[in-house]
Amino acid sequence: MKRLLTALALICITSTAWAEEFIIKDIRVEGLQRISAGAVFNYLPVKVGDELTENDVQGIIRSLFKSKYFNDVQVDSGEDGVLVIKVSERPAISSIEFVGNKDIDGDELAKSLSQIGFAEGQVFEQAMLERVELELQRQYFSRGKYGVDIQSEVTPLSRNRVGIRITMAEGVVATIGEINIVGNENYDDEEIISEIESSTGGWLSFLTKDNQYSRQKLSADLETIRSFYLDRGYVDFTVESTQVTISDDKKQIFITINITEGVRYKINEVRLAGNLIVPQEELFDLVTIRKNSVFSRKAINDSSENLTDRLGNDGYAFANVNAVPDIDRETREVDLTFFVDPGRRAYVRRINIAGNSKTRDEVLRQEMRQQESAWIDTGKVEQSRERLSRLGYFENVNVETIPVTGTTDQVDLDFDVTETASGSISAGVGFSQSDGIIFNANLTQRNFLGSGKHIRLGFNNSDINTTYSFGYTNPFATIDGISQGFNAFYRETDAREANLANYRTETLGGDINFGVPISENNRISLALGFEQTELDLSDFNRIQRYNDFIDREGDKFTAIPVTIGWTSDTRDSALLPTSGMEQSISAEIATPVGDLQFYKIRYRNNWFRPISDDLTFALRTDLGYADGYGDTSELPFFENFYAGGIRSVRGFRANTLGIREDDRPLGGNMLVTGGAEVIFPVPFMKKTLRSFRLSAFVDAGNVYDVDQSFDAGLLRYSTGVSAIWISPFGAMSFSIAAPLNAQSEDETEAFQFSLGSTF
Repeated sequence: MKRLLTALALICITSTAWAEEFIIKDIRVEGLQRISAGAVFNYLPVKVGDELTENDVQGIIRSLFKSKYFNDVQVDSGEDGVLVIKVSERPAISSIEFVGNKDIDGDELAKSLSQIGFAEGQVFEQAMLERVELELQRQYFSRGKYGVDIQSEVTPLSRNRVGIRITMAEGVVATIGEINIVGNENYDDEEIISEIESSTGGWLSFLTKDNQYSRQKLSADLETIRSFYLDRGYVDFTVESTQVTISDDKKQIFITINITEGVRYKINEVRLAGNLIVPQEELFDLVTIRKNSVFSRKAINDSSENLTDRLGNDGYAFANVNAVPDIDRETREVDLTFFVDPGRRAYVRRINIAGNSKTRDEVLRQEMRQQESAWIDTGKVEQSRERLSRLGYFENVNVETIPVTGTTDQVDLDFDVTETASGSISAGVGFSQSDGIIFNANLTQRNFLGSGKHIRLGFNNSDINTTYSFGYTNPFATIDGISQGFNAFYRETDAREANLANYRTETLGGDINFGVPISENNRISLALGFEQTELDLSDFNRIQRYNDFIDREGDKFTAIPVTIGWTSDTRDSALLPTSGMEQSISAEIATPVGDLQFYKIRYRNNWFRPISDDLTFALRTDLGYADGYGDTSELPFFENFYAGGIRSVRGFRANTLGIREDDRPLGGNMLVTGGAEVIFPVPFMKKTLRSFRLSAFVDAGNVYDVDQSFDAGLLRYSTGVSAIWISPFGAMSFSIAAPLNAQSEDETEAFQFSLGSTF
């Protein structure tokens, strides 16, 4: 206001000086320090040769003040038609210093302020500084710090410059002291508040921040409450108002939400209308909301999505389904009509793939379930994207449906992939309580020369096993997706180091294998192997059945095993799944061609189901049965099943469950283990949520000898907590377990772990 009055005064003073005609012959600007004369001329509404009037003088002053470069502007006439403009420049910002800011990084703050013209080297304006203070206050308010105090200090410097110091006393975060719901009659406050994100806090609030207020969080919570009621039939539900108050010390927030519940409505009739290109009976099966059921917005949305997906499977990629309710408030009933507009049917002109600089195009195309020149099937498009993601060659896989210009019934599918390293050469060292110190070296290439073929070359050495191996797999040996491969290995095993009896084995073997897909998630496999085993029974061995076996069968054996298997995998992740199921059953038969005849049947199942956004319930089952046949009267003891340990029944020492002789566990020919877990993330590790999580578990299991039948009374139980971290150094697993029914002969172990490291 002061500047405006000054400018008006100057206009009034100078308005009488231009009563006579004045032709501009030259323009001179005085008082410039940093601003160039050319910059000033760009703002002037007059030029040399113009006749200067009172309005022109006023325009010059307005224009130069509008540039925000000057504190003062004077216009005067010089000799011989020279127009003299005298200016006083505003100071420049020499430095900006932030003091006391802990929540907001100073560099980020300076960068954001520079975007609005408040930065070093810019012209200083007091009004701009006031805007900066308000913006800083707003940012702290959004972080829940309502007691923040912001003070600015402007220090004049030489050469018409200023230094700015902004001091922030941030204060503490205001927490939610109370949440009140007013107007609720059918549901109590606790039930409603349990649905929303905001809360008055708990023992983990210092990590989850759920007791901190923000306007955005409250808006989301109001929508959650609205959905809560609409999903339970309260069509007329409204949020009347919200009041947010703060305590005098600005440390607590009080929230009051005023609602009107209305009454509950039921569905009277469900109809389908529009262009029903799919049989009406089939579409009705996809509608999850029925006559006489309670009105539910979620069920209506799910039904609309089901109908849209079904139409998309028949080529109607741009189908539109709208649910229109007809509300009868007298009868408290709703007639629901789903209007179906399938649009035009479209087929895929081209499938374009980009981003695969290493992987051959054919490797990606053989995973496609949607084909070119066929009607688009949105389900098959999604299947194609998922199959590309499961290859492990790509970090990201995205797909877009692009309408073809100039047509109404054609689309292109653009797949864009981001490749990641598909091969590795590594050496490693690790330790686990069951295997001891582990050394390993591996060469793995899952996408050899971009062909999609897998090769493996490995060495593993631990206190128990020393293994050398080589493997090769072609996942697409045929166009139908039949895989073919082979493996070769040499393995030495010292059973005593695994808590077992005192014997050693050396095994040389290999196999050729095939895999046949029978559906999207199911495969059957067949392997034909060869194994040559040499058994070394220690002179100190005192287990009679082992001596009897050597006397009967000898200590060198050749086996020709045939393995038939079936696997099914619908998990969303192979490392840390949250949904889906992985199950397999395999039958290995050592054929009569070899020296030993035996069979082993094993079933494994891992089932995962999310029970909330952060919690997953998991069930694990591992069952096995084996026995000898033909000329081999019993299962070879070195083929026994074992139980106990971090990968079996936690809380019991690895491989120690079952019958014992000479105080050594013997294993058994029947295996029964399983467990249930509730998996949850670590709140203070949200940045590594995908690679680190905890679980609370109950395990059960045991092994049974050939002379025993299954007896549930012999099962061992344990409970505890576990953690798994897929770290850059390898997988790390930890568990703390307490056996629930350990017997005197059992070997227990409360803390168990498995660590790995690569270098």
